[in-house]
Amino acid sequence: MDFNVRKLAADAGIFFSRAVQFTEERLGQAEKTELDAHFENLLSRADCTKNWTEKIYRQTEVMLQPNPGARIEEFLYEKLDRKVPPRPTNGEILGQFMLEAAKEFGPGTPYGSTLIKVGDCQRRLGGAEREFLQTSSISFLTPLRNFLEGDWRTISKERRLLENRRLDLDACKARLKKAKTAEAKAAAVPDFQETRPRNYVLSASASALWNEELDKAEHEMRVAQTEFDRQAEVTRLLLEGISSTHVNHLRCLCEFVEVQAMYYSQCHNYMQELQRELGRWAHTFLNSVNSHPAGSPTDPSTFLPLNSPSLLETDALQIEEVQPPASGTRKAKVLYDYDAGDSSELSLRADELITVYTVPGMDSDWLIGERGNQKGKVPVTYLELLS
Repeated sequence: MDFNVRKLAADAGIFFSRAVQFTEERLGQAEKTELDAHFENLLSRADCTKNWTEKIYRQTEVMLQPNPGARIEEFLYEKLDRKVPPRPTNGEILGQFMLEAAKEFGPGTPYGSTLIKVGDCQRRLGGAEREFLQTSSISFLTPLRNFLEGDWRTISKERRLLENRRLDLDACKARLKKAKTAEAKAAAVPDFQETRPRNYVLSASASALWNEELDKAEHEMRVAQTEFDRQAEVTRLLLEGISSTHVNHLRCLCEFVEVQAMYYSQCHNYMQELQRELGRWAHTFLNSVNSHPAGSPTDPSTFLPLNSPSLLETDALQIEEVQPPASGTRKAKVLYDYDAGDSSELSLRADELITVYTVPGMDSDWLIGERGNQKGKVPVTYLELLS
């Protein structure tokens, strides 16, 4: 490897001189060129933007992928410029386990068929989560990372160059001040009565040398001032671009919120659909008792707790003959739409208010609901009882 020893020595000397100058400034032993207030505000705003963008980016990563091992794996694949292998979400894994368990227990059994329904819903939830993670990464995380790894690195580089230009300018100012002081001393009026005229010659020669040194220092300071002003303008333009960065991040944030709202809405719809399906299945399961002898393996009553009311008693209730109790009726708000499974039930529509009450011998999961002249059984899980 070919080393330029002179350049290496010069760079080392410059670095050492700047280190000494920076230390003297910190100790108040050297003058420092101050930036204007607007420039200082731009620097402060840029630092604030970088710090909070970095925190938001890191915490969003943690929220989207709580597993630190998975985050490290994704980071390594990204640095190696390789595609991250597909990884199933927790919901997809849970759904797969439920479906496999249903095969073992028997898809025709009540527990097995329910596992199939819930497992399929979990797989759909996992798929929605996967889509949410991918979209959030593209629309929100990627712009933040591009700012931190692109724009901010450029700003930091130009700020370092500006700091070096400032140190060079202050060093030139110090040399110019020193040259002016020495030139003033050398230009003092010599004593013409001096017995040795050689002193006058030496004084004039020294004055000429310091005049030359003063001219050189003034030229170097003008060059340093020009370079500092040019670098300050470049840095100022980059710092003012932070406003555009805020606008871009605002747009990305709105997209992230929209994607997140769509994801939660999709999950809510999946769960509502599952709840309605399980409610209809439970009703069919309860009514199937009439077609099976009591105590048989398929008798639904064999799956109920020993202290639960008899299904025969519940099903034998004649809705038309049920009368509301003298006290104990309550208002209830319907949470979800419900379609009646038979003539003994009452169809419901979300957000409507109905009157509900219970009667002796009725399953605790059901109530009698009334809406005007209509009456029928309603599932408790679809209601919000009001005081």
